[in-house]
Amino acid sequence: MKNISMMIKPVSGLCNMSCAYCFYCDEAQKREKSCYGQMSEETLKNVIRKTMLPADGVVSYTWQGGEPSLRGLEFFRRAVELQEKYNRNGVQVFNAFQTNGYAITEEWCEFFREKHFLIGLSVDGTQEIHDAFRCGADGGGTYDRVKRTADLFSRMGVEFNVLTVVTSQLAEHTKEIYESYRKNGWQFQQYIACLDPYGERKGERPYSLLPQQYGEFLSELAGLWYRDLKKGRQPYIRQFENYVGMAAGYQPESCEQCGICSEQYVVEADGSIYPCDFYVMDDWYMGNLNRDRLDAVDAKRLEKSFIGRSAPSVKCRECRFFSLCRGGCMRNRTKDRNGIYQNDFCEGYQLFFGQWYDKFAELGQKVRDGRG
Repeated sequence: MKNISMMIKPVSGLCNMSCAYCFYCDEAQKREKSCYGQMSEETLKNVIRKTMLPADGVVSYTWQGGEPSLRGLEFFRRAVELQEKYNRNGVQVFNAFQTNGYAITEEWCEFFREKHFLIGLSVDGTQEIHDAFRCGADGGGTYDRVKRTADLFSRMGVEFNVLTVVTSQLAEHTKEIYESYRKNGWQFQQYIACLDPYGERKGERPYSLLPQQYGEFLSELAGLWYRDLKKGRQPYIRQFENYVGMAAGYQPESCEQCGICSEQYVVEADGSIYPCDFYVMDDWYMGNLNRDRLDAVDAKRLEKSFIGRSAPSVKCRECRFFSLCRGGCMRNRTKDRNGIYQNDFCEGYQLFFGQWYDKFAELGQKVRDGRG
């Protein structure tokens, strides 16, 4: 059974906000061509046709940017029409949409609800922290506008997760953010470690997340989550839910927690295709869906050994926490003085799992026993 996971950037890196730590802006600036503009309807048709027809399992489309809403609602209505047209094998189709929420209206919400889109809404903690790095084109804060969008989603019955980038500033306010999300009713949460610019020395930007900070953040967050778990009122925190599932013997659905990269496709606005959102750069170009089939793209991925090079080191595999840590995302690995790749946040993970590994193992056992 062939499941296909597509991430599509319908407006390349175009955005109506300016976030200081945006990793995609950094990637785009390191390419020969930084922006591919807006995806044409012809390219959209080719992308969907060439992914729907060979699938016989599940096809997942994640619409991302930049800011995908800039392509306009009619583009996404057409995308759903094309999915239905080319779904000749009767496969399951899922759509996710990652947005900064800046320009979402009731009309967008009606569409998301009707077509069952799962929304990822970017919010960075409290207003002060959010507005420090997530600014509008005029340099002003965006929290109030994004909060209105979250309230609109809740009122109109749109399913959404809150996506939070963990910067050095945010990591110092774990409890405050946790309680703020509870007060706002944001039950589904994802926390993403902030990336430093590609190929640059780590830890030197104002927003750079240091390993010990990350470990302390995860530890405190887990404590708050576990406190509420015992009361039966915990939020869904993706990373922790995956750890429990892994401890119970299940495969994680978060690629960062798999330990090795998965087979996925990232499509730029011109149809160019890459192996991962963190590697949409010239060295990792695998073809273009306006002219290439997926099997040719897969052959190019194999030729470049993208998945193979992501395997964790022997040092990682020998760690007592490896069954849950798995070595982390390849993008966060750097060669140490001995030439061995190690996760940049290893010190933080050691701190975190030193406190929580056994507890996650216990929760996983309860799931296996049918008590979780």
